[in-house]
Amino acid sequence: MPKSSAEAKAAFQSLVPAHPSVTTRPMFGNLAAFVNGNMFTGLFGDDLFVRVSDDDRARLLEQGGTDFAPMPGRAMKGYVVLPPGWSERAEATRGWIDRSLESAQGLPTKEKKPRR
Repeated sequence: MPKSSAEAKAAFQSLVPAHPSVTTRPMFGNLAAFVNGNMFTGLFGDDLFVRVSDDDRARLLEQGGTDFAPMPGRAMKGYVVLPPGWSERAEATRGWIDRSLESAQGLPTKEKKPRR
């Protein structure tokens, strides 16, 4: 798994909303943000991905985004990698993260799986 640079991690942390129900934790060896147990954005190496609607997916793909596939040929449905340079477009990137958070807040809360 690709590792995130210190710069990407710092940019990600500065863009994640300071919302009481938002948490960050490791995912794919990188950082991801969750609301009510549902992942809505994260890093994969220095790439930033967001969980979006089908309409927003189409818009992001038109802007140069790509489907998020942590393993080749295994795209995660609903997740799109933002176009390169996301950290240099903080306002636009924050807008996508906010849309993703708003959408994820409407999902049912994920129950924690019991430890074996």
